[in-house]
Amino acid sequence: MGERAGESVRLRAALATLDGPLRFLLLSSFLIPLGSFMILPFMSVFLHERLGMGLGTVGVVLALASLVQFSGGIAGGALAERIGLRRTMLWALVVRTAGFVGLLLALRWPPLAVGALILTCCGAALYLPANKAYLVHGVDDERRPAFLSAGNAALNAGMAVGPLVAGPFVLSSPGWLFLAVTALFALVTAGHARLPAAADQRRPDPRESRQGLMAGVAVLPFAATVLAFYLYFHFQHYLAVYAVERASSAFYSLVLLLCFTLVIVVQPLASDRIRRMRYAAALAVGFTGLAAGLAVLAVGTRPALLAGGALITLGDIVLFLKSDLEALRRSSRSDAVVFGQQRLAAGLGAGASGLLGGQLYGLTERAGNTGWFWLLAAAQCVLLPPVLLTLRGRTAPLPHSDHDKGALPTHDKDGRIPGR
Repeated sequence: MGERAGESVRLRAALATLDGPLRFLLLSSFLIPLGSFMILPFMSVFLHERLGMGLGTVGVVLALASLVQFSGGIAGGALAERIGLRRTMLWALVVRTAGFVGLLLALRWPPLAVGALILTCCGAALYLPANKAYLVHGVDDERRPAFLSAGNAALNAGMAVGPLVAGPFVLSSPGWLFLAVTALFALVTAGHARLPAAADQRRPDPRESRQGLMAGVAVLPFAATVLAFYLYFHFQHYLAVYAVERASSAFYSLVLLLCFTLVIVVQPLASDRIRRMRYAAALAVGFTGLAAGLAVLAVGTRPALLAGGALITLGDIVLFLKSDLEALRRSSRSDAVVFGQQRLAAGLGAGASGLLGGQLYGLTERAGNTGWFWLLAAAQCVLLPPVLLTLRGRTAPLPHSDHDKGALPTHDKDGRIPGR
């Protein structure tokens, strides 16, 4: 009890150092997913029922959009390294706002919907690495977990509230909904234009530029993130079908709300403890939580759905935050590029889960017992992580700290290095 109180005090002390721009950035980290999740979770229904697309076409469109949104983060990180964090966030928000304008116009001309959806995902891909890098720019190692977990909490809060707000209107009044979201993004974009520039943290090594976007990648955290997202998206992709069949769509929403709430509450409180954990221990704890949660889901009862979702979320709280922190520590690249590489890892894992997990779920469904799907996924949580041990020798720590990546004394007003 005393230790938890101490962690709470340390968290509040760390967050008390947030200045006005960073507080605005945290508010934006809530408002942006709030607006996005007022629309994006309903896109399959909107494209199919409102615009008349076949389900097969809808699936292809959503798969492409997910791939762009996750894997495009590596391009966002590289752009931030070249033109500055604030400018990258501004361009990303302009692109995303244009995408929502396109969705509004698609009510009159449906073919615009696909391009507009992809445009919003491009904006998301560009924005997130710069957002995270701006949030931790110049922050010492001890406060970074608190700042990152606060950003994750704000993100999850927006994702949780958005569908609740928009659910009654997405099919009955989509025009007003799209207009409201577009206006929200325009206001957030205007706010970002007033942010002070954050100086880029280091001059890119010319050798890295020649090697490409993956130069300097921290191999072990990258691979661990691929694997964690691959296993987590078994839950994310297929719980809806499984839970609605055994309970109801309302109960499925309750499970998701529990998971969002755990991230919002637990991750900030646990952030300092996660920072102090050895990476091997964090991987063991995280994948054990995933394995236990997936196995519990196989029971199929309502309490099991809640308990399984909670265990999976607790495992991922450790895995996702610790892998980001470890990637920052080990990589020779700027923070924005590191976050972009981690987003690429997430996209690869989520994509693999969609392809392989879908085949596996289909097999168990045809066999008449989808509970086996969760047991097989849990078995992978036990069998696959030891493979990561073979990568330990390829990720030597940097000889300097992650917040001292060669900062230069002279930058222009938007954080770019003159002459670049």
